Amino acid sequence: MTQVSTVLSAMPWMDRQGRLSVFRLAVFLILLAPAADLLFFLFFGPVFPEPYELAIHESGDWAVRFLVLSLAITPARRIFSWNKLIGVRRMIGVSVLFYVLLHLVLYVASEHWSLPKVVSEIALRFYLTIGFVALLGLAALGITSFDRMIRRLGRRWNQLHMLVYPIAGLALWHYFLQSKSDVSSAVLMAGLFALLMLYRIAVRLKLPLASPLVLAGCAAGGAAAAAGIEFAWYALATGIPAKLVFLANFDVQYELRPAVWVGIAGLSVAVIRMLQMLLPMVRSKLKAA
Repeated sequence: MTQVSTVLSAMPWMDRQGRLSVFRLAVFLILLAPAADLLFFLFFGPVFPEPYELAIHESGDWAVRFLVLSLAITPARRIFSWNKLIGVRRMIGVSVLFYVLLHLVLYVASEHWSLPKVVSEIALRFYLTIGFVALLGLAALGITSFDRMIRRLGRRWNQLHMLVYPIAGLALWHYFLQSKSDVSSAVLMAGLFALLMLYRIAVRLKLPLASPLVLAGCAAGGAAAAAGIEFAWYALATGIPAKLVFLANFDVQYELRPAVWVGIAGLSVAVIRMLQMLLPMVRSKLKAA
C-alpha cells in the first residue's frame, strides 16, 4: 500500500500533500488534448498521400506553444501574485519535451523508420540540425527537472535551466526555417517570447513588474520586437517586399498581424492587473456605502 500511495502521489495531478488537485488535473488534460487530437486524426481521419506531414507540423507547433507558455509561468506569478502557477510549471515543461519527442518520432515514421536516413537528414539539413540540438537541450532540462536531480545538482540546477532561453531561441529559429514563406505563427511565438524576455529585463532593472504602466511599456516593446522580427525575416530570407509586410501592421481593417496580437496580449495583461488592483478599492467603497 505504501508503494501504491507513493506512485499515486507522484502523479502530475496530485499536489505536494498527495491530494487530488483539480487545477493540476485540468492543466494536465489541456496539455494532453492536442496530442490525443492529432493522433486520433492521424490513425482514424482521412487518408492523405503524406499522412504524417500534418501531424509532424502540429506536434511541432504545440511544442513551441507550450514552451512559450512554460516561460510565461514565472512572470504571471509575479504579476498576479498567483503562486499556484508554480505547481504546474514543471508539468508544462515536461509536456514540451513530450511534444518534441512526438515530433521526432512522427518524422522518423514519415521516413519509414529508416534511422540512417534520418541521421543523414539531420546532419545535412540545417533547420533539422537546429531542431535536434534544441531537442537535446530540452531532454537535458527534462531529465533534471525532478526533485532528486534538483537536490543533487544544487546551485548548478539554476545555471543549467537558464539554458531554456537559448534553447527557446533555437526552437523558434527552427520554426521559422521550416515555415518557409508564411511565418505568421512563428512571428507570433517569437513576439510573445520577446514580450516575456522584456518582463524579465524589467525585473533585472528592478522596475515594478506588477505596475500596469510597466506592463504596457513591455507590451509596446513586444509588439515592436515582433514587427521587427517579421520585417527582418522577409527582408533577409524571402523575396517578398518586407516594407509592405511591415506597413500591414498598421492596417487592421482586414486582419491583425502577429505584432498586433502580441501588443493585444501584453496590454490585456496590463488591463487585468489594473483591474486586480482596483477591485479591492471598489469592494471597500461598496462596504463603506
